[in-house]
Amino acid sequence: MRAFGIGMALCLLGHFAQAALPDPVQFGIAVERGDTQAVKRWLDEGLDPNYEADRFGSGLMIAAWNGDIPMMKLLVERGADPLAVNRVGEQPLLLAAWNGHLDAVKWLLAHGAALKRPDLQWTALHYATFNGKDEVAAYLIEQKADVDARSPNRSTALLLAAREGQEQIAQKLLAAGADPRAQNDWGDGPLTMAMRHERLRLAKLLASAEEFAAAVKAPPGSFGEAVRSVAAPGAVDELLAQLRRAQAEKRPAAEVEQLRKQFFAAVDELRASEKESVQLSRRPRSPGKLLITAQRGKSGERAELLAADRGPAIDRESSRAKGLAAERAARRDGSPAASSPAEIAALTRELRAASEQGRPTEELQRRLDEAIGRLGK
Repeated sequence: MRAFGIGMALCLLGHFAQAALPDPVQFGIAVERGDTQAVKRWLDEGLDPNYEADRFGSGLMIAAWNGDIPMMKLLVERGADPLAVNRVGEQPLLLAAWNGHLDAVKWLLAHGAALKRPDLQWTALHYATFNGKDEVAAYLIEQKADVDARSPNRSTALLLAAREGQEQIAQKLLAAGADPRAQNDWGDGPLTMAMRHERLRLAKLLASAEEFAAAVKAPPGSFGEAVRSVAAPGAVDELLAQLRRAQAEKRPAAEVEQLRKQFFAAVDELRASEKESVQLSRRPRSPGKLLITAQRGKSGERAELLAADRGPAIDRESSRAKGLAAERAARRDGSPAASSPAEIAALTRELRAASEQGRPTEELQRRLDEAIGRLGK
């Protein structure tokens, strides 16, 4: 009888311990908050250190995204794998690099994260470059990251730098020996990306003087359609803000879970309706790969997606006007002005129009050649 009583007590204790473990939502919230006490208690009770939250992946991945070194330390000490990948192939190091958490990147590299990955996988250098995290990208390059590593569609970090206008990172990549002629699986290279997005100063870094001059004079549409990052619809942004407020105020778990479900349902609906996926090419893209990102900072978070970059004409005209005004001001004081991308674009359009209309083009050609020579000076 006594043995039965002890056995029953042990069963009940085991049941209570199991019941105390979190579900994926509770776990994700605790890690996002940096609640190391709760996570330590769950680990003590037998939680797998590689346990995955409802989104993102493992606790270590969430902590890396937040740059939360104490949380990362706790999880790694208990056996979390720095080389584990989430559903989309990301490792903790990539998530820390995306958000520019340099100390977290250094910590992860010192505790088992891999600087290099097998070919055709995203790397931390890709992520830091794409999101413009100059310090992290520079550090990874200093640590001998493979500057010509290929993503799943064979894009290099230099191609991403050209696409996103990351000029400082591009300079560091080129200095480290990155190949300016490497192409992705659609045949697009860094120069193509730079010209597609009108990154003319960057394009000049990537090509010889002759190649750059030819690229500037190429017919419209030669380099494909540009895409850019834009804010997601306001409803998604607002749901994200509500979720973060609820978490920060430690509202009831049921309320937080409901907000999380609403937010991710809105994201899923956006994905389902989007006609293009996130690929670095001008080709049609599938709806399942829409990229939604959230960046933490003093100004809060923003969800983002990619959309066709048709840019308001008023912005283009304003940019052009500013460039021409600067040119005129410089000419008044006798010094040659550094040309702007807007000036070159305007001269290129004028040259093409004159050629199509059979008007003389020699003077326009001379001015365009001079502007190209002054670009970035």
